Amino acid sequence: MGWVLIVLMAALVFVALWRFGRFDKAALQFLGAALLIALAGYAWQGRPGLEGKPVPPPVREKLPDTAFAEVRGDMLGEFDVAAHWLTIADSYHRRGDTLNAAGVIGSALREHPNNADLWVGLGNALVLHADGMMTPAAELAFQHAAAIAPDHPGPKFFYGLALAQGGKFDEAEAIWRNILATAPPGVSWRPMIEERLMMLDQARAMGMVP
Repeated sequence: MGWVLIVLMAALVFVALWRFGRFDKAALQFLGAALLIALAGYAWQGRPGLEGKPVPPPVREKLPDTAFAEVRGDMLGEFDVAAHWLTIADSYHRRGDTLNAAGVIGSALREHPNNADLWVGLGNALVLHADGMMTPAAELAFQHAAAIAPDHPGPKFFYGLALAQGGKFDEAEAIWRNILATAPPGVSWRPMIEERLMMLDQARAMGMVP
């Protein structure tokens, strides 16, 4: 069947060129020689009787959850509009697709431009896309979140977390200590910040953090 199709296609090409083309006899002879070489190559290498074996796409190893994904539920909540979109972005992060993770949150912000949690998520996504660097766009996203919800600790806490991931431990520590200084003593997220400050102190004592 493969040979029949090839011969039929070759015949159609010759007829079309002869009827509608502007090729002279020498050009047609050259084209004929090229087609004969192609047929010879098929006869030599072609295996039309072999069963088809589609190659599956490579399986990507899933990445662990980001620090933001691990604690955002405790600080921002888990059952609102922002949590839905941030969960989708987390799935892209686990695949290593940081570009689409930021794009998903950007799409959500077009529908909910005044959602502080989404702006926090965008800032975090932009930091991850920049390999841990605090870019001007990411910093602007964190600042916008803080402006929308000035009394909420989430934007400041995650801004500090992003700074720490980029190696700016002193700035992160200053932000976290300022949050604790104004936080009620029994608030649920207070131990989370205290734990990170303790880990930072231990890392300094061991010489792991300057």
